[in-house]
Amino acid sequence: MSQSMTAAPRGALGTWAISVTAVCVASATFAYGARTRAHEPASVALAPPTMSSAPAPKLSSVSRPNEAARSALGKLIFFDKSLSEPEGTSCASCHDPAHGFAGNHGSTVGVPLGSRAGHFGIRNTPSVMYLKFTRPFHLHWEEDAPVVDAYGGFFWDGRVDDLAEVPKQPLLNPNEMNNASGASIVAKIEHAEYGADFRQAFGASTDAEHTLRSVGEALASYLTSPELAPFSSKYDQFIQHRVALSTQEALGLDLFKDSAKGGCSECHKLNDTIPVPERSLFTDHGFDSVGVPRNAKLSVDHAPDHFDLGLCQRPNPKFHSDSPEFCGAFRTPSLRNVALRQSFMHNGVFSSLRDVVSFYASRSTNPRRWYRGPEFDDLPTQYREYVNVDKAPYNRHAGDAPALDDREIDAIVAFLGTLSDPVPR
Repeated sequence: MSQSMTAAPRGALGTWAISVTAVCVASATFAYGARTRAHEPASVALAPPTMSSAPAPKLSSVSRPNEAARSALGKLIFFDKSLSEPEGTSCASCHDPAHGFAGNHGSTVGVPLGSRAGHFGIRNTPSVMYLKFTRPFHLHWEEDAPVVDAYGGFFWDGRVDDLAEVPKQPLLNPNEMNNASGASIVAKIEHAEYGADFRQAFGASTDAEHTLRSVGEALASYLTSPELAPFSSKYDQFIQHRVALSTQEALGLDLFKDSAKGGCSECHKLNDTIPVPERSLFTDHGFDSVGVPRNAKLSVDHAPDHFDLGLCQRPNPKFHSDSPEFCGAFRTPSLRNVALRQSFMHNGVFSSLRDVVSFYASRSTNPRRWYRGPEFDDLPTQYREYVNVDKAPYNRHAGDAPALDDREIDAIVAFLGTLSDPVPR
């Protein structure tokens, strides 16, 4: 669900950007370093809830006794290529199981191709695995912290809280699945091989909103099923004392956690000391601005003065996130299955995981390697001051030694490879 889903500050990997094409269009952004802001937000006037007070994800009217049946139905919908216009693009076209339920649908520019030639999502396709642990968008003000932090929500910008509402955006987006209206989806569901099962589960209806909601609930059941949160990687076996990491992988884990080196675990949270995989989601569900370079391959679609500002453009009035310090911030994705992805960062600028780690390690020490123009060139000048420059590995200066050398970068990449679940057959 690529472009349909967007945004997140200070640390990101890379969109059901969770959109159904966003289910198809979006893939992982990856971010190292702690989320720190040296500037007070221009306008934040509410006392944010604590993390523990954030409500659990809601699946609305999904009936728990019928969950297995709805999940099976949702899987059929997820792989149904008739639900695009023209036919041929399913949610799985962009959220490909072979790529950790992310992918580009054949695109080579870093963001996913939609159902029509020449039409692309605006953001990289994020993985839709492990979505069951995502909480609704909320603000949190840590005691004595200088500023408020944002967490949660679906898409790169956290714009949607209810997973059952997510599919509407890719299904109806002209650059993604390109359905002209809800009525056209009603007709396609009616004639699908699973149409009778759909009517049995949700009732017969010609109302487009009812059908779209029902499609969303079925997909939500599948996306929150055990199949999409298997915890079957080498890392999971390692913390359960079933396998050992190689020497290189073990070094990578140490560097990943080292706040003076990779600093990755500041945002990509883990707990490798207990045999509970759910405690190692490799994200804090927060947002970070990491100064991702501009993706020159998108220049045909984006004018020179076009900027994707992420969180501060999030269209949701419940929690205002339009403070300047949120501009350029995107959601920190989970790093689970990151080694299977094809593109990285919210704009898909990198196609190599090693380049991502190298960027974080030397962004501050060798900026000319990464930016064709000024530093942080994918942000308007007035928002560059909010890019994370305070914590390792960002807290160095041009000409300094990078936070990680080549051997250490390779070790972190090797460790990230242990986060891949076996590809389902």
